[in-house]
Amino acid sequence: MELAQLTAFARQVAAGDGSGHGFDHITRVVATARRLCDLTPGVDRAVVLAAATLHDTYDDKLVALVPAARTRTQAALAAAGADAAMQTEILTIIDHMGFKANLAHHQPLSLAGQLVQDADRLDALGAIGIARAFQYGGAHATALYDPAIPPRQTLTAATYREDTTTLNHFEEKLFHLADQMNTAAGRQLATAREQVMREFVAEFKAEWAGLR
Repeated sequence: MELAQLTAFARQVAAGDGSGHGFDHITRVVATARRLCDLTPGVDRAVVLAAATLHDTYDDKLVALVPAARTRTQAALAAAGADAAMQTEILTIIDHMGFKANLAHHQPLSLAGQLVQDADRLDALGAIGIARAFQYGGAHATALYDPAIPPRQTLTAATYREDTTTLNHFEEKLFHLADQMNTAAGRQLATAREQVMREFVAEFKAEWAGLR
């Protein structure tokens, strides 16, 4: 399977995105997926890297017509040399790995899928995660912060994208990701990155209140 061909396809889909889901995000997720593969004996590396490369190619944040985009992704896999079984495995990972998809009920993933999901979620944490949160908020004209709007205690698939503040996103989602990691390596990396974010949020709130 030609990963370079899949990379070119993913680059084309992500071109022009300004919400934190551009091709730079794909590049980082693939790099982290490689790192997790190195720490996970027995995983199908080709499946992991292909799914990491293509994981946003039919995400509704990037495309208007998800079923048509999924069909194009499957065609790209076939053109790159993936057989029918591999196409099914990769598309199943992408179908089930998203945060929103797992709000209704937990979606079981293969070992390869667990690594891709961990790699994707790690890019929502740490210094990069902070930058992406505010990039997404800016792209959608979301308020930075409002002490009068408390973080939601429960998210559902129906309410996930309702208006909130960017800083609430940390409490509502991002600070929960470390506990949701599938692998020991993912949890270790996520815990360190979460601490960076917690320190940032504490500083942000102190400055907002005029305490620093």
